[in-house]
Amino acid sequence: MIAGPFRAMFRRFILTGSIFPGIAFAGIALIAAMAVMPVAALAQQDTMPNANGTVKSVHGAWSIICDTPPGAKTEQCAMMQNVVAADRPEIGLSVVVLKTADHKAQILRVLAPLGVLLPNGLGLNVDGKDIGRAYFVRCFQDGCYAEVILEQKLIDTLSKGKSATFIVFQTPEQGIGIPVDLTGFADGFAALP
Repeated sequence: MIAGPFRAMFRRFILTGSIFPGIAFAGIALIAAMAVMPVAALAQQDTMPNANGTVKSVHGAWSIICDTPPGAKTEQCAMMQNVVAADRPEIGLSVVVLKTADHKAQILRVLAPLGVLLPNGLGLNVDGKDIGRAYFVRCFQDGCYAEVILEQKLIDTLSKGKSATFIVFQTPEQGIGIPVDLTGFADGFAALP
């Protein structure tokens, strides 16, 4: 079971995981509704038994977590890993891989904390090789999201790699590297429904 803020974050990943505007709108509408809910209602919602995601399997450092979002007819799953910078415990990332509802695309989505410099985007190195940057697409109360469509070349790089480093910036000159273990990425991606 997923507890507390991770459950809300997982739901947001699932609800906005489609490249179709209707699904993204549903996720934004949910977030807007949650923003106006009283804190007591959020605490009560947190204890509702049908609002839990379930860890279906673990592949190395990656977990596959599934849930049926409100209004959805089928369970939706994502492969996820939460990491924290070793020298900056206040800087953490949630890295999520999911397939769109129509299974025509795969998305890599990363949640970075508020306060990161948005124009510099999110850098990615795999085994010391610069892969490129993804730009932040939106921010909510829990942080800012960067996402890319996973093309086969990037899937292969992540599947064969040992370690990735995601880089966030607090100033244009100061990048903070956050290591992500790629152990189990290939098996987890293959098992992702």
